[in-house]
Amino acid sequence: MLRTGYEFAADRHEVLGDKIRIYAGEGVTEMALNMVTRVELVSPPAPELPPAIELQPLAIVELPKPPAAGTLTPAQLAAAVALKYSLPSTFVSGVMKTESGFNAKAVSPKGAIGLMQLMPDTARSLGVDPNKPPENADAGARYLRDLLARYEDSPDQVVLALAAYNAGPAAVDKYHGVPPYRETREYILRVLKAWNPPSAPK
Repeated sequence: MLRTGYEFAADRHEVLGDKIRIYAGEGVTEMALNMVTRVELVSPPAPELPPAIELQPLAIVELPKPPAAGTLTPAQLAAAVALKYSLPSTFVSGVMKTESGFNAKAVSPKGAIGLMQLMPDTARSLGVDPNKPPENADAGARYLRDLLARYEDSPDQVVLALAAYNAGPAAVDKYHGVPPYRETREYILRVLKAWNPPSAPK
């Protein structure tokens, strides 16, 4: 059982520190341990037994409870909301790093607030308190997902979504693409670099 409410069947699992490795058929998935709330061991159907023999209940393995949302690090929040909105975690963390440097108390000269640097009007439209990191991260990822959906028919979908996140969709519509703003163009490059860092030298 994942924190998102999603359940799936697997053959076995291993807990490796703060990671959990899940084996299903020939596939292997690894994720943060705090994304899993419970593992239930299901036995194969038992053969029919004489009435005098009672079946024992299935064993339940309780994993350590994940930390409350308020205690997650910015990187953990980025991973959690990325999973929730089906976005690459490195993409969301790249935006968060570029926006605030993972500083939940960051406030820009223009008044943008928090990890994902939400403007107060944007936060209100999304129904969140931008001063609360979990709500800020969630709303920022949700807004990114909506912008990606807005430009899904364009070959420049990601670039346009990032431009709209930085300069606003109206500016992208006005210029029929990335606005000719130096800040916006540099912002896009920083996010893309954070999302796909260069490979380490061999």
